[in-house]
Amino acid sequence: MAYLFLLGAIVFEVAGTTLLKSTEGFTRLWPTLACLFSYAVAFLTLALAIQRGLQIGVAYAVWSALGTTLIVAIGALFLHEPITLAKIIGVVLVVAGVVVLNLSGAH
Repeated sequence: MAYLFLLGAIVFEVAGTTLLKSTEGFTRLWPTLACLFSYAVAFLTLALAIQRGLQIGVAYAVWSALGTTLIVAIGALFLHEPITLAKIIGVVLVVAGVVVLNLSGAH
């Protein structure tokens, strides 16, 4: 159950981050409200995942790694942001760090 809450946290955080551009600096009401709601639900579900037994370091590492990977993919596919070698290396390093944390017995 903890991992379902973590998955929800990732989905809502990615949704909130994706909405940031459409808020136009928090000057547009509905995109701003949707963005803030998404972030609120993301933090609530992350807290519930930790309450249900996930270690905070592992939960945050997985949350940030998957969130970063998804945001880079969404940026490239839908926001026409360039994929650079530096971005690819950065995402690979973040994901590798999460793998090392999980394999080292942190869970």
